[in-house]
Amino acid sequence: MDTLNRLYQLFIQRQDLLWNALWEHIQLSLISLLIAVFIAVPLGVFLSRQTRIAEFVIGITAVLQTIPSLALLGFMILFVGIGTTPAIIALTAYALLPILRNTYTGISEVDPAIREAARGMGMNSYRRLVKVELPIAMPTVMAGIRTSMVLIVGTATLAALIGAGGLGDLIMTGIQRANNEYILLGAIPAALLALFFDFILRFTENRSKGASFTPIVTVISLALLIVIIPPIVASQGGSDASTRLVVGGKEGAEPAIIANMYKLLIEDQTDTQVTVQSGLGGTDFVYNALRGGDIDMYLEFSGTVVGDLLNIEEFSYDEREAYEQARDGIYEAEQLIFLEPMDYHNTYAIAVTSEFVEETGVETIADLAPYQDELSAGFTFEFIDRHDGYPGLIDKYGIEFSNVQSMEAALRSRALVSGDVQVIDAYSTDAYLVEYDLIVLEDNEQLFPPYQGAPLLREETLEEHPELEEILNQLAGIITEEEIQQMNYRVDYDDENPEDIAREFLEEKGLIE
Repeated sequence: MDTLNRLYQLFIQRQDLLWNALWEHIQLSLISLLIAVFIAVPLGVFLSRQTRIAEFVIGITAVLQTIPSLALLGFMILFVGIGTTPAIIALTAYALLPILRNTYTGISEVDPAIREAARGMGMNSYRRLVKVELPIAMPTVMAGIRTSMVLIVGTATLAALIGAGGLGDLIMTGIQRANNEYILLGAIPAALLALFFDFILRFTENRSKGASFTPIVTVISLALLIVIIPPIVASQGGSDASTRLVVGGKEGAEPAIIANMYKLLIEDQTDTQVTVQSGLGGTDFVYNALRGGDIDMYLEFSGTVVGDLLNIEEFSYDEREAYEQARDGIYEAEQLIFLEPMDYHNTYAIAVTSEFVEETGVETIADLAPYQDELSAGFTFEFIDRHDGYPGLIDKYGIEFSNVQSMEAALRSRALVSGDVQVIDAYSTDAYLVEYDLIVLEDNEQLFPPYQGAPLLREETLEEHPELEEILNQLAGIITEEEIQQMNYRVDYDDENPEDIAREFLEEKGLIE
């Protein structure tokens, strides 16, 4: 009952967020369905006439559906960037198989005697298709469209990871903050939306027997009406700003807060309009978006540049040397500019519960060695694959846990507190360290290099806007670990707006009016 009350209160407070996300989800889903219908129905008709290649073509669409959706979305970034375009391409690919297979099957299974009767009446192939085959096959075709629609609505929640918006934004926010109410605020409307579309299409399917193209035309017309009108209205209220920059950000509160600081500083001191695209997934997603030109800058850390992006195994533990190694290396490799770093370090850490410390007396990472065969660890996907992550833990400390589970960053703290795992990797500025009274073990063998955060920009961006270097470097040397941890806490546990927190900090420091 408490959960329902909190969910209702969140709905009241975040109605604008919900309606906007719902509308984005509807548009994303319907556009993908329309494209899938325009491709799959004509192709299904064609294959019903070319049966020799039918199974091969249908098999290709079946293979597309077996590709994990997250992998497909990440792959699309390399070619078409972030936002709605890669999401629509991926969703369309998933929707093709049910429509194509049902169209082909529906037409192919028309009773041969009926076809023969149509031929006897002098009908050519086209007239047989329109007057006989399609009317009989239409319920099967509509069933395929219905299946694809439900599939699209569910899969579209993952599109939030590449900046496509939709109800997935709310779900991802809930996962990142370990907030069940946010998860439900996104998941319940997504489920209701799938049921609503299923009801509409089921009704159309029941009415479609004996019709040719009318049911499909009706579905397409309604979908186009929903998809086209809002952009026309929105375009009339568009901004007149001639210059725009896009600041990206990984998942979590901290990237969103710092991205909004970049935005506020730039807009305060120039005439440039800045858009923030935070919550874009892990390092690979955001880095590829920067390289592809879909974003102009994002917050990155010196340790991540050296260890993850450049794959350098030998790095300095002096923070200035580590920063310069990252700055010079990333420019040489990719012609990207790494500006001056802030004061705090968001380094990797190994965290355990205070109860575990009391029971075992461990203080350092090395102290875990006697318990390694008894412990389960929950590590993020990045940590498991990094030189300065789990492989480094094995090499430097000789610690190899009996069971290692890979999980999203937002889930590891809950897994630790619930007892599913006993050890996790953490970021030293994460708010849950305070919320759950977790203990960060001392890195006595210096496994983790310095992780100072700074803007990573495309060289072209800085050439077009040379003033950005001086503007963004105003953050150099400021923001302590305690300050950013407190700001993260206010977003994750007090549900405050990252932009409001960023503005408040900049005003306190006298960096903006």
